[in-house]
Amino acid sequence: MTNEIPSLKEVYRDYFYIGAAVSVDAISKSPDKELIAKQFNIITPENAMKFEPIHPQDGVYNFEPADKIVEFARQNGMKVVGHTLIWHNQTPDWVFKDADGNLVNRDVLLKRMEEHIKTVVGHYKGKVYGWDVVNEAIDDSAPYGLRDSMWKKIIGDDYIEWAFKFAHEADPDAELYYNDYNTETPGKREAIYNLVKGLKEKGIRIDAVGMQSHINIYYPSVQEIEESIKKFSSLGVKVNISELDMDLYKWDDKEDRYKDGVPDDILKLQAGRYGEIFALYRNYKDVIGRVTFWGYYDGGSWLNDFPVKGRTNYPLLFDREFMPKPAFWSVAKFAQ
Repeated sequence: MTNEIPSLKEVYRDYFYIGAAVSVDAISKSPDKELIAKQFNIITPENAMKFEPIHPQDGVYNFEPADKIVEFARQNGMKVVGHTLIWHNQTPDWVFKDADGNLVNRDVLLKRMEEHIKTVVGHYKGKVYGWDVVNEAIDDSAPYGLRDSMWKKIIGDDYIEWAFKFAHEADPDAELYYNDYNTETPGKREAIYNLVKGLKEKGIRIDAVGMQSHINIYYPSVQEIEESIKKFSSLGVKVNISELDMDLYKWDDKEDRYKDGVPDDILKLQAGRYGEIFALYRNYKDVIGRVTFWGYYDGGSWLNDFPVKGRTNYPLLFDREFMPKPAFWSVAKFAQ
């Protein structure tokens, strides 16, 4: 199966790293692990390094799942992206509360943040290529201020600065990223630009903006994506396409119309879109550090459960039988 088809990491070796988000389960079974090893040269633990799984209780760390992914990467000559240190989601309640269940103060939470970041980043020092230090800190709607997370409520707006400082101190050689979604929306694009610009002006180390790129076959336009790449890279940082997948449904569509398969015209539309977008990425190879898919085959995508639970979706380049789709060929075959 995997022997007859080209390897994306080879096809794109003169452009940028090609990656995938993976679980411990994925790297432990066939044909998943063979496909991942052949196609990708950088991987992101999909969940294993998030706060809740890796630091479930005060003083308790569970490194084992993430360690297995890091070891798989080492054995296969891959780089690892750590995902994610500070996020409003998947952070256990104990982080923000004292023994009586009351919210802690700024100093206590800053200390907990520092301890978490320095323990996790320190554990993987020299083994993780770069970190999504802060994830999804900008609001989804105008005026696109900072999300009113517990981090912001208790510490204040400067929690982002502290997170980057702590991460840099823990591993000065690791790259540091700000990661977010809907980066193609003009208002949010501007807010992320201003956030990163402000960090850099304060002398905070930041190496790239992660454009998650959970897109669909209709939206956003290639022009909007290009605008964001240009805008962010104008700050002197790289751009990572950090969580790419292409939903077959518009955001507000709640149907499950493809449970018995996808019509050829829809697969062709998806292939055309993937082809256009990768042509754009290739044009910006000087500023794009990597393109990471959020998953590696349709059957394992989070979009089968979000935003509609149990819906059958087909957002990636390999189908449920691990076979390359038309979209794969539009990404892999281009005039070099």
